[in-house]
Amino acid sequence: MPPVVPPFLIGLIAAPLAKRLFKPLMRGVVKTSVGLVLEVKKVTAEAGENIHDLAAEVAAEMVAAQIAAGDGGTRSNDDRQGAASGSPKDEKEGAAAARADGEARAPKIRATAGSGKTH
Repeated sequence: MPPVVPPFLIGLIAAPLAKRLFKPLMRGVVKTSVGLVLEVKKVTAEAGENIHDLAAEVAAEMVAAQIAAGDGGTRSNDDRQGAASGSPKDEKEGAAAARADGEARAPKIRATAGSGKTH
């Protein structure tokens, strides 16, 4: 009959061997994973910057187009009709011009939901 080796003895022998083998393997896996995460973060940040740059360029082009259209001296049909009829839009512009002449606008006071609470 062959000698019986208890399983715990096999574990006592195999554990240090497994530790020596798996520790460098796991260290490499973790190091690679961290490197990939950092690279993804970098690429994502660059993509975000590119999107913000593109949005700023488009906004600048839109403003430039609006300024160029406004400097031409042409007025749209809505502007011509509003000027002829004395619309409320003209009244608002007149009030804004009067305030610009020196009148100060009174600040609005807003009540908040937690104004009566004490801390």
